[in-house]
Amino acid sequence: MFFETPDGVRLAYQDYGRGAPLVFVASWTLGGDMWEYQIPFFAERGFRCIALDRRGHGRSDRPSGGYDLDTGADDLAALLDHLDLRGVTLVAHSLGGAEIARYLARHGEDRVARAVFVSSTTPFLPHTEDNPDGMPEARLQGTLQAFRADRPKWFARQAQIWFATHANEVSPATVDHTIAQCLATSSWAASQLFADAFRADHRAGLREIGVPALVVHGTIDSMAAIDLTGRRTAELIPGAVFKEYPTASHGLYFTHKDRLNADILEFIEA
Repeated sequence: MFFETPDGVRLAYQDYGRGAPLVFVASWTLGGDMWEYQIPFFAERGFRCIALDRRGHGRSDRPSGGYDLDTGADDLAALLDHLDLRGVTLVAHSLGGAEIARYLARHGEDRVARAVFVSSTTPFLPHTEDNPDGMPEARLQGTLQAFRADRPKWFARQAQIWFATHANEVSPATVDHTIAQCLATSSWAASQLFADAFRADHRAGLREIGVPALVVHGTIDSMAAIDLTGRRTAELIPGAVFKEYPTASHGLYFTHKDRLNADILEFIEA
């Protein structure tokens, strides 16, 4: 299914089941299909599950611009408005966590009942005077250079880190499938969004979140180190429930899917 944003971009989304709405917001370079291990679980338990392909990703349009968190948040707001959703649980992974944080900061909480941050890249990644443990700008530039030099090679290398294949059982087919999904994303969209998200500061916005929040993060996540992201995100959001998964890396939506689904269900029903 598709809808059109106010600036004329056609975005794809999936919509399954009936009941209280869960809106799934994907990671960088992944679309709604990444949630194939969550959507059936919740749809079969009486929830309506909606998953968006952000612009430049999946089956959505590939305009020349709009690859930033503000536009992503506005596109998410347009989806919720289009479907007139209320009482939404936002479930987001990685950069998707930054996107829902920006959505809440820009559009408020009228349509949202709760938020789930999975392996989120919030609150603030760069090294600055007030964030001395952050990553240097050279890290961003090096990543972009490697990404642009040989994108398939970059994703192939990152996939092993993504799932922590040394610590988790992940089939080669799953690794290959994930790489193919990432490579299907517009390379222009990917590089522009990566740079914008790297520099985004969500600290003030997270402190203002008033809906119940669940933060889930893997302790061996080397793509979004837990000390820089997950633990700080949980500390900033008032009253957040925080769960750490030993042996989990960034792709815990697959490697730890049963535990993640159970934890999200318990959080929703609490």
